[in-house]
Amino acid sequence: MIDLAILATTFILIFPAELPDKTFIATLVLATRFKHLWVWLGVIAAFAVQVVIAVLAGGLLSMLPQRLVLAVTFLLFVVGAIVMIKGGLASRADEAEAEADEEAEVAERAEAQHPGSPLRVLAVSFVILFTAEWGDLSQILTAGVAARTGEPLSVGLGSWIALAVVSGLAVIVGSVLRTRIPIWRIRLVSGAVLAALALWTLIEFVQA
Repeated sequence: MIDLAILATTFILIFPAELPDKTFIATLVLATRFKHLWVWLGVIAAFAVQVVIAVLAGGLLSMLPQRLVLAVTFLLFVVGAIVMIKGGLASRADEAEAEADEEAEVAERAEAQHPGSPLRVLAVSFVILFTAEWGDLSQILTAGVAARTGEPLSVGLGSWIALAVVSGLAVIVGSVLRTRIPIWRIRLVSGAVLAALALWTLIEFVQA
């Protein structure tokens, strides 16, 4: 049974965390070089595998004693909050330089593959995004929320939908969004939400 509240909460956590991230940038770069549909299909397939791995990890965590689960998820939320707030406070110049480096790296890897057929484009997109997302903030948060809630299906769907929407936006209107959305504000709001979750988890840990 899917818990829509948990699904929506997971979506709200993951979506802003990934909107300015390397997921968005990598998908945008791939979409400028290859057919949009096959890029997107390869990307969301990679996300599906990553989400399954994350919720399985979260499921294993949830089998530990309650206080240990709360301690681990508290640390995960704290790490997420620090990463997002630090990114939001970084100067725009530093942010632009980091994005340029990520774009160059993805472009170099894509060109090295020389994809031609749609299935090859799909495969290249899958490999690039799968490796880019490995151990990423979204995967860590997905595992933490899955352990925290004990609802792997709802968390997994919420996370995957958020990632699919982010990659879809990158494919369709990525360049426009990058120039018009104040990414640093999104990161600060996301960091504040994660900090609140960390505090809530800490209170539960103390009371357990």
